[in-house]
Amino acid sequence: MDKIILTGTPASPGVAEGLVKIISGSQDTNNFNKGDILVTKITDPSMIMIMSMAAAIVCDIGGVTSHPSIASREMGIPCVVNTKAATSVLTTGMRVKVNGNNGEIYGLD
Repeated sequence: MDKIILTGTPASPGVAEGLVKIISGSQDTNNFNKGDILVTKITDPSMIMIMSMAAAIVCDIGGVTSHPSIASREMGIPCVVNTKAATSVLTTGMRVKVNGNNGEIYGLD
């Protein structure tokens, strides 16, 4: 059974697995690959290109009407916001499953 390592507000439905990429700004986008899990404090319009490549999006802050929530729903990408600690608990390269239906992030071995 997968272990829940974070919870937050479900913002866009769906379930996805992938490798975490912590993105703190546009300087980090060159290392982002299609299918990665985008983890950031909060998305902004400059991140739309990598958001469209993400398997899922996880943010430290935000609500159901915040930028990552609305953009994720439009793109059909699972999203969890308001985790409070995603950028400090998760690390680049971790394999996780993001459940945008219930707001849970699971660590995968």
